[in-house]
Amino acid sequence: MNLSALSTTLGVEVNADLLQQALIHRSYSYEHGGIPNNERLEFLGDSVLGFVVTEHLYQTQPDLSEGELTKLKNSVVSEKALAHVAVQIGLGEYLLLGRGEDQTGGRNKASLLADAFEAILGATLLSVGFEASRGLVEKFIFPLLADPDALRQQSDPKTRILEFALANKLGAVKYEITHEGPDHERVFFATLFIDGKPRAQAQGKTKKAAETEAAANILAELEATVLEAKGLEEYRARVT
Repeated sequence: MNLSALSTTLGVEVNADLLQQALIHRSYSYEHGGIPNNERLEFLGDSVLGFVVTEHLYQTQPDLSEGELTKLKNSVVSEKALAHVAVQIGLGEYLLLGRGEDQTGGRNKASLLADAFEAILGATLLSVGFEASRGLVEKFIFPLLADPDALRQQSDPKTRILEFALANKLGAVKYEITHEGPDHERVFFATLFIDGKPRAQAQGKTKKAAETEAAANILAELEATVLEAKGLEEYRARVT
């Protein structure tokens, strides 16, 4: 695999073997004799990402409480945010996937893209050092913090949808979870119900991720629908 274009995009020369390993999904590893995949590098990169973002928020957001800082951090290191960055970098075309994963759209899956970005941070730490991996976070992640208020609003859709449903008397919010695949490659599917009616579906690597994505999928539409209805009621009250 020619990774020179990716290195140019990253702006740092990562050891070629480590960079390639950062792009190897476990499905590809399984089909090629169990070669090292990117999971251990992802574990390392996740720690780098968390530390750098936490330190940055502590220094730049002195007026936020611990809870607010946590929500802001969680939003910027979320799977959705990291996948957005990975798409900008073009990581999908570089992923090494098993045939089945590739055929089912693995190159566009948020979870795989986010994992690969974190694995690249880990590979960068091992081959070039902490400051280089910090530089990648500053280059690709910090721009997401340009609008911290918007990020905070998006950080916890499960809590927001519960609060919104309660405030507007929409009924109980519940989730039903199913899963597919073996233990080492399990995918969870969440269906979100409001007042007993299915309103959104999503999938994720964990139950929480699937539930969060389902909540995020319906939240904006739900808020717009309720607010529009309220506006119409207020208008009718004014003209009658």
